[in-house]
Amino acid sequence: MRINGTAFLVAALVATVGAIAFPVWSYADRSGTGQANVSAGTVNTQWGPLTAADRDLIVRVRLAGLWELPAGQQALERAPSQAIKDAGDHLIVGHTDLDKRVRIVAAQLGVALPNQPNEQQQGWLQEMSAASGAEYEYKFVNLLRSAHGKIFPAIGTVRNTTRNTLVRQLASDANQTVLDHITILEKTGKVDFDAIANDAVAGTTASPTGPAAPVPGQVAPSAPAAQPSANLPTTSSPSPGAPGTVDTGRPDPVDTAGVLG
Repeated sequence: MRINGTAFLVAALVATVGAIAFPVWSYADRSGTGQANVSAGTVNTQWGPLTAADRDLIVRVRLAGLWELPAGQQALERAPSQAIKDAGDHLIVGHTDLDKRVRIVAAQLGVALPNQPNEQQQGWLQEMSAASGAEYEYKFVNLLRSAHGKIFPAIGTVRNTTRNTLVRQLASDANQTVLDHITILEKTGKVDFDAIANDAVAGTTASPTGPAAPVPGQVAPSAPAAQPSANLPTTSSPSPGAPGTVDTGRPDPVDTAGVLG
């Protein structure tokens, strides 16, 4: 009886552990979970899995060039100030380079690309075309600065989560180009930061987070420097290049599909 009782107890424990563990390992395969949603839109490639989010970024990079290149050209032709012309120059150079990269990556991964801006982007171009003088400068800077600010976090998300090496490199290239364009647009001194901030929080109800607001007249304590505990030799530099400087010296992706001819 003791052996049978022991066996029964062991069997009961195994069954209990199995019942607890089953939802854990099977949950990722259930319809509606994050993992299942990712898997549903994923295809395998020789460069790693290609998700729906990966393909969306590829298309968005292409779309950005389709409207920002004409916007940059228009700025060089019509802008009344050199600061706006400089921004237009960066748009042309940056998106000519980035468009070449995205066409190569899309061809390698079999992603179909659009050949004209979407309806919203066409509307932005029409707004710029209809404006002149100071109104033109305001619309040019703020429509472009807002669009770049919105795609910036999307690039970071894909760069963080993608398992595809081509998409990861494209996200890195796009990140550098977008930061350059944000920086050069801000150098014009015409970015409406209040409008951008208000647009970002429109419709949200979450309470503010972060450190307490500073007390007027009260000096905050000085923070000590963050540094290694030992004097170790280092060889890297803080940044590969100064923001606001177009870097066109990056190596091209391997053009296995013959996109560049």
